[in-house]
Amino acid sequence: MPAPPALAVTRLTVTRFRSYASARLECDARPVVLTGENGAGKTNILEAVSFLAPGRGMRRAKLSEIERIGDSSAAEWTGGPGWAIAATVATANGAVEIGTGRDPAGGESERRLVHIDGRPAKGQIALAEHVCVVWLTPQMDRLFLEGAAGRRRFLDRLVFGFDSGHAGRLTKYENALRERARILRDGPVDPAWLSTLEGQMAETGIAVAAARADMARRLEAAAAQGVGPFPAPGITMVGAVDALLAGRPALEAEDAFRKALAEGRRADAVAGGATIGPHRSDLAVTYRAKDMPAELGSTGEQKALLIAIVLANARLMRAETGVAPLLLLDEVAAHLDEGRRLALFDEILATGSQAWMTGTDADIFRPLGRAATHVAVAQSRLTHHPVQP
Repeated sequence: MPAPPALAVTRLTVTRFRSYASARLECDARPVVLTGENGAGKTNILEAVSFLAPGRGMRRAKLSEIERIGDSSAAEWTGGPGWAIAATVATANGAVEIGTGRDPAGGESERRLVHIDGRPAKGQIALAEHVCVVWLTPQMDRLFLEGAAGRRRFLDRLVFGFDSGHAGRLTKYENALRERARILRDGPVDPAWLSTLEGQMAETGIAVAAARADMARRLEAAAAQGVGPFPAPGITMVGAVDALLAGRPALEAEDAFRKALAEGRRADAVAGGATIGPHRSDLAVTYRAKDMPAELGSTGEQKALLIAIVLANARLMRAETGVAPLLLLDEVAAHLDEGRRLALFDEILATGSQAWMTGTDADIFRPLGRAATHVAVAQSRLTHHPVQP
C-alpha cells in the first residue's frame, strides 16, 4: 500500500460560491470523486479547492464574478457580503486552517483576503507555503494550440510546487516590465531609472527563465519513466532569453539581458513592451515517439501528453519533497480509453496524490472502489455514497 499523502483537504466549506449558497464536505486523504449531471456543481467544488493556492483559481475568473447571484446570505467569517472558502488541510507539518474569499468591503472588489490558522496573511503568496495545486480542465485540451501565455502559466504553477519564491520573482519582473514600458511610452525618460528597472528585469527575468528551464528538464526525465500507455513528452523552453541562458552562467546571462534591454529601448517604445524577456518565452512539447510537436497531434494525443506531464510532476514532487500536489482533474477520465483510465487511477494511488476528479458517469470510477471518497453532486448538494469495487 502506498504511504498516505502528506497534503490533503480533509474539510471544505464554501459559502456564496458560484452555485452554492453553502456546502460542507468532510473527507480524508483518499482521492475524491465527484459525479453528477452536467451543471450539478462539480467543477465549482474543484474551483474552490484551487483557491487554496495563490492566484486567480482554476477558471481565472474575476472575484466578483464568483459571487453567488440571487442569494442574500452573508459569509460569517467576513461579517458581510462576499464569497468565502474555509478548509482544513493536512500537511507534512500538521493540519492548517485556511480561509479565503472576496473582500466584502463593498462594490465589485477584486481583493482576495487570506487567513491562515485564524490570522490574516499578508497576501496570497503565503498559501504557497502550505498548498500546491495542479489542475487539468477541458479548456486546457487546447493548451498546445493556443497562445504561449497559457503554457507559461501551466509550467509556472508546476514550478511553484518546488519553489514558492518563483511567484514573487515573476511579480517583481512583471512590475518592472510594466513600469519600464510606461516610461518609454509616456516619459519623462530618466536613463538612470530605466537602468535600475532593466537591472531588476535582468536579475528576476533570468531567475524565472532558469527555474522554468530546470523544471522542464526534470519533468522530461520524470516523464520518460512514466506509466503504461501515456506517451513520454519532450519538454523544453524556447525564446530569446532562454537562448541567452543556455550554456552560460546566470550572471553572464543577466549582463547580456540587461544590455539587450538597454539597446532595445527605441524599438520597445514603439512596440509598447519589451521584445525580449521570459514574458515572451514558450513551453515547447513534443511527442517523442513520433518526433512530432504536440500541437500537431490528435486531440487524444495532446490530452495524453498533458496527463503525462501532470503525472510526472506529481511523481517528481513526491520523490524530491515527499509531498505530492493536490490534483484537480475535471472530466479527465471521460475521454480516455479503459487502459489509460486504469493507468491514471493506478498512478494517482501510487504517487499518493489527493486527486479531485469529476465525471457524469460514476461507473467510470468504480475501479477505484474504497480507495477513493465518492460524492454525488445534484443541484449543488453534496452526498457521500459508497461504491463497491
